Amino acid sequence: MEFATLVIIALVFVVVFALTSVRIVPQGSNLIVERLGRYQETLMPGFNVIVPIISTVRARIDMRETLVDVPEQSVITKDNAAVVADGVLYYQVVDPKKATYEVNDLQRAIQTLAMTTIRTVMGSMDLDELLSQRETINAALLRAVDEATASWGVRVTRSELRDITPPADIVQAMGRQLKAERDRRAQILEADAEKESQIRIAQGKLEAAKLEAEARERLAEAEAKATRLVSEAVAQGSSQALGYFLGQKYMEALKAFAESPNQKTMVLPVEMAGIAGALAGLGEIMRDALPTNPTGAKAVPPSRPGPWSPPPASDGA
Repeated sequence: MEFATLVIIALVFVVVFALTSVRIVPQGSNLIVERLGRYQETLMPGFNVIVPIISTVRARIDMRETLVDVPEQSVITKDNAAVVADGVLYYQVVDPKKATYEVNDLQRAIQTLAMTTIRTVMGSMDLDELLSQRETINAALLRAVDEATASWGVRVTRSELRDITPPADIVQAMGRQLKAERDRRAQILEADAEKESQIRIAQGKLEAAKLEAEARERLAEAEAKATRLVSEAVAQGSSQALGYFLGQKYMEALKAFAESPNQKTMVLPVEMAGIAGALAGLGEIMRDALPTNPTGAKAVPPSRPGPWSPPPASDGA
């Protein structure tokens, strides 16, 4: 009976010893083991065995990234503007021993450090810089907190300002400033557009004037050439060219007179002798231009004077 009792006691002792000596550590965690109150070892994820009674588990350290919420706080900027800011911060334990023994309440320590760092960084900047340079603030915050927590066995992976809220009167003033700036830009754009339009119109008028002057120049050259040819023909003893030239000018003047908007009525006949003379001159030019009749051809009798023929020259002319 006593032997059976001893066996049962031994079995219970073995079971208790096994339960207290075996440690199953889940993935993403580490266990800090102390022996007689001093650091002994760090248990990695998996199956581990410790000496019971004299060895105890001091802490379980989460090795994953952990979020720290930085609460809202009032910050005075460099230009004495009070803003309310909050943010978030991510850290990861890289040395479980330091995270356990180098700092008390690691998460609260990191949160307090982030709050004081935000005050320091944002307090050294103007309000305009504060609202427009969030990336600079985040980088400075990350660098400062990471350097301070390096001795705690912690690596800060990310830091972000979640919200920056200026006072209501400053928000209204910024809105008026933005509206005034946009109005100024709109006025500048309208002035530039008007200037460009006037320049284009002036360039168009200049091109038109150049083309008109060039056309007048070419017309003058053509008239000068025609006048020179007529003058050469007259100098050579041919008065028919002069008659053609004068008749053409006479017909053009008569046409312009008939098409004038101020002329409503034109009475005919006008100076028909001049018109008939012009037509006679044209006929003479055409006869000179046509080849003469061959020998033996029948001559065409002269036509009888019509009503448009010029009057016969008097003997005393």
